[in-house]
Amino acid sequence: MSDTPKIALISGGSRGIGRNTALNLARRGTDVIITYRTGQKEAKGLVDECRAMGRNAVALFYDANDIAAIDAFVASVQQALATHWQTGRFDFLVNNAGVHAPAPFGEITEADFDRLSNIHFKSVLFLSQKLVPMLRDGGRILNISTSMTRHTNPGSAAYASMKGALEVLTRFMAAELGSRGIAVNSIAPGPVATDFFGGAVRDVPEVQDFVTANTALGRAGIPEDLGPFIATLLSGDARWLTGQRLEVSGGIFL
Repeated sequence: MSDTPKIALISGGSRGIGRNTALNLARRGTDVIITYRTGQKEAKGLVDECRAMGRNAVALFYDANDIAAIDAFVASVQQALATHWQTGRFDFLVNNAGVHAPAPFGEITEADFDRLSNIHFKSVLFLSQKLVPMLRDGGRILNISTSMTRHTNPGSAAYASMKGALEVLTRFMAAELGSRGIAVNSIAPGPVATDFFGGAVRDVPEVQDFVTANTALGRAGIPEDLGPFIATLLSGDARWLTGQRLEVSGGIFL
């Protein structure tokens, strides 16, 4: 059996769900490449934490809204793999980068629509397309969706619609990459207490009360609810799972 470590690439990995995923993968012996857009200091701190566990880790700048820069980012991934791992291949891709631009249906702007489309759908499609040749046979891709593709939350029509498109893309990717043994799935978190959406789920009592009242397990999620689950999905324990949407929401709006 080879002692070569697995390598995961996590977009938006410097904080929240992405950060906890990186830590859980590192604890299980996986090396990580994380991306950041504004949180360079947080990304460096996470790299240091992973390295303190004995794992190799690298942080790269990536703006998922800048579709024209995808080729340059892919080149930076290739360089990082060659420099830090002496390889051109990696094992796991977690498409996690995300933003929200809440607005009622009647007030959605074209600029916000385009930004949400770029970050949550277009960049995932084209970044994955460019990275798949570097993904090892038998690898895994995980796309992060939202529970709002199943239930509605007024003000999130554009955001949830992009995630709905992402879930359809996930199934097609799974069908087309299966011949290489690459599994592709999506997970759909419910509200999670992070700085996403301005930190509302984490910091605003009215939002917390609403989530608690409508969630079967009686609270909002935390990153620690998602990171271990994602790490398990990327492991060999989930080798026969592909093309699936898995909701990890604590049972919101059942």
